[in-house]
Amino acid sequence: MSKRKNQADQEDPDGDSEDTPTFIDVDFDFFDLNPTIDYHAIKRLLDQLFGVDAGSLSTHALTDLILSQPDIGTTIKTDGEESDPYAFLSILNIGVHNDNVSIKLLVEYILAKSKADNAFHESLSTILRLVLCERLINMPVPVIPPMYRMLIDEIKDAVEENEPFNFTHLIFISRVYKLTPEEEEAMAIVQHQSGKGSKRQKSQNPNGAMNERSVDGVYPFHPEDEEIQKFASHHLIFPYSNAQPRDAESFGLDYGWTLAGVLGNVFQPPEGA
Repeated sequence: MSKRKNQADQEDPDGDSEDTPTFIDVDFDFFDLNPTIDYHAIKRLLDQLFGVDAGSLSTHALTDLILSQPDIGTTIKTDGEESDPYAFLSILNIGVHNDNVSIKLLVEYILAKSKADNAFHESLSTILRLVLCERLINMPVPVIPPMYRMLIDEIKDAVEENEPFNFTHLIFISRVYKLTPEEEEAMAIVQHQSGKGSKRQKSQNPNGAMNERSVDGVYPFHPEDEEIQKFASHHLIFPYSNAQPRDAESFGLDYGWTLAGVLGNVFQPPEGA
């Protein structure tokens, strides 16, 4: 049984008309994490999240750890519970799992990257929870808020059962991409020609959503990251450690990581809720 259902319109890439795209209805079902079925899909999503650094972060062990707590977190599927998830959301207690090889490697990685912000670096010594959320490209953004609302309920239930999900700090890991001025100009021309331009300068992210033009050319990969940053006490952006040098002939986008440190339990439901 799924947790709930969400319906969204998806553009049909095989539509006949260039000016009038056709849409198909897609049902997105929300499920608990399933250790029997979800391993390979979750690992692929983690590899996508961590990019070229995934090989040094033991994503196979991290996948096992995520699936070891199936009552916390959600997957999204379209073909029933036996199918692969297209997205997932989970939260991990770093203190409880600090002996896990994947957590050790990830903490070392985050500590090394956070040295650029001393206050952020020092705050990482407090009790932390790691929020991991990733999805396939072109997944509609409206399916994400329900996942976080369900996570709030699951954390509330876990706390009532004295499970270790009462916390003071959260770390959100996500992806960013960087555009050169030339790439931004080329993208702006394409958007204008497709009728997506506006008086305000915007950039379309790889998911199709529109971002305000960035001063430094760095943009969040997922639109919800901008909302999370509003609550963040610290925020860092950094390149992948194993990224290859780029030049004028490099193909594709220049990706990196973003870390958002949130002070306080933003998942705590309001009193009376």
